[in-house]
Amino acid sequence: MRFFSVACIAALSASNFVSAGSWFGTDDVTVNEAKKVPGDSPLQFCDTDHAKDTVHIEKVDLLPNPPESGAKLIIHATGTVFEPIEKGAYVKLTVKYGLIRLISTTADLCDQVENVDLKCPIEKGVLSITKAVDIPKEVPPGTYNVFADVYNSDDTPITCLEASVTFGSKRKSTDASESVVDL
Repeated sequence: MRFFSVACIAALSASNFVSAGSWFGTDDVTVNEAKKVPGDSPLQFCDTDHAKDTVHIEKVDLLPNPPESGAKLIIHATGTVFEPIEKGAYVKLTVKYGLIRLISTTADLCDQVENVDLKCPIEKGVLSITKAVDIPKEVPPGTYNVFADVYNSDDTPITCLEASVTFGSKRKSTDASESVVDL
């Protein structure tokens, strides 16, 4: 469930939620610049109208970006909450590995935000979250696609985020000439 918790945190962190960080990997990050969440992360806004979102995501940074398997990932997200986020808020989360659906679930958002020391209701105002998570070194190579659609208890949209990250060969610089070695 750590993966799910990190996904929820990402979506709320940015909204304030980062995205399934414990699955994000080493090499390629695909980002459409027009939909990109501000900051240094693979997060993008979904193809929906965000004018009525309960949370405005101002910035999400991941360190390192892209995340690396077997390393600690630090997530820093800031945003503004326009309406309180109440008990009963929920997230619809889908995670795919290539074309294979790994997770497709709806979960209680308030249970998940406790992982970043927040509790519902989350009141109006500026929200800033920093969270460190360990990414398992056993993450299989491949592309992971995450979709998190988040709603308040009255079904008003909080935010909708997606990300795509490819785990693959890790690149390391071996000398000043910037040689690249595929492991």
